[in-house]
Amino acid sequence: MTAFTRTLRRRPTRPIAALGVIAAGALILSACGSNSDDMGGMPGMDHGSSTSSATSTSTTGTYDEADVKFAQMMIPHHEQALEMAKLADGRASDSAIKNIAAKIEKAQDPEITTLKGWLQSWAKPEAMGDMPGMSMGEGMMSDKDVKELKSMEGAEFDKMFAQMMIQHHNGAITMAKHEQKKGHNADAKKMAGDIVTGQSAEVKQLQSILDRF
Repeated sequence: MTAFTRTLRRRPTRPIAALGVIAAGALILSACGSNSDDMGGMPGMDHGSSTSSATSTSTTGTYDEADVKFAQMMIPHHEQALEMAKLADGRASDSAIKNIAAKIEKAQDPEITTLKGWLQSWAKPEAMGDMPGMSMGEGMMSDKDVKELKSMEGAEFDKMFAQMMIQHHNGAITMAKHEQKKGHNADAKKMAGDIVTGQSAEVKQLQSILDRF
């Protein structure tokens, strides 16, 4: 056997050795990939943080039936208060009545927009049908009451406005306190608290006006 023949027979061993190196490298890469997946589930890694963030986001803006009813009932309640407050322009003679009417418009008009926005985001209708829960107990005026208020001017208007708005505010305060107890949505409960605080103060002011008559 010549030296050249012996060399040809030895060459096939080199590819075999190279294949062994490649296979070993593949096993190492596979092990690294497995370790990377395992670390993703370890406490404190990014995977855990993402889950926590998703949970936090999913609970933001949650609501319950009480929140929905609060928004649905407060919208028409506020709308009637605005209707009454706008009547003060050109009819009221007492500067305190005019100031309170202006406060009502400034506070309740934006709240109506907010309440409607909540219902839209919750995919709930603005109206409750016949709204059996909405009665005179919540301070709503009848159409006859509002029509009578429209017909008055000066001191007569001031007195009737104060009487009607006290009743109306007390109804709103009752509904707001119910929302504070039964509601779940943080923003709705905060608005309820603002209503209780603001309208309670206005009731005292209105009563002081009545005491002058």
